[in-house]
Amino acid sequence: MTEVEYLVPLEDYLKAGLHIGTKFRTKYMEKFIYKIRPDGLSVLNVEQINNRLKLAGQMLAKYDPKDVIIVCRRENGWKAVKKFAELTGIRCFIGRYPPGILTNANLEDFVEAKLILVADPIPDKNAINDSAKLGIPVIALCDSNNDCKDIELVVPCNNKGKKSLAIIFMVLAKEFLKNTGVIKSDEEFSGKIEDFTAE
Repeated sequence: MTEVEYLVPLEDYLKAGLHIGTKFRTKYMEKFIYKIRPDGLSVLNVEQINNRLKLAGQMLAKYDPKDVIIVCRRENGWKAVKKFAELTGIRCFIGRYPPGILTNANLEDFVEAKLILVADPIPDKNAINDSAKLGIPVIALCDSNNDCKDIELVVPCNNKGKKSLAIIFMVLAKEFLKNTGVIKSDEEFSGKIEDFTAE
């Protein structure tokens, strides 16, 4: 058995509840579920989460920050997404996703994007629909209850908890900065989990 290289210590993932899914499970997310707890909650495979976060960091780093958009309607993720945007220079839309912002060039705040990251495909479905119309790849944080239609890269995780969202965006920021050569090692990363965690 090869030793898994975790992007943060395994206990940090577990403490944040990154792997605790919902009682609902979609067919697509079954392959990421490690087991079902006695209370019915899904437990997601931490190794797969870690690998997908690594992939997401690599994928994000292939694009110029101005060509990437993050969408997060869920309030628990706002602080994490804002901090991620501040560290990476990637634009974010928190709260309501402005309709037509990607599809209607006549809008004042029209933006072009080559990659979209959504915090949850359910509340952020309009961004996914727009991306699908335009052929823009989507990275999505998906819980056990998510449908994964029109998503390029699924990152299985608890996409509802503020601690879980904090650690995800912290890890993604660090991986993005490392993959783009802004920082050379984890030690150079200035972000702390508190900076990403909602009150």
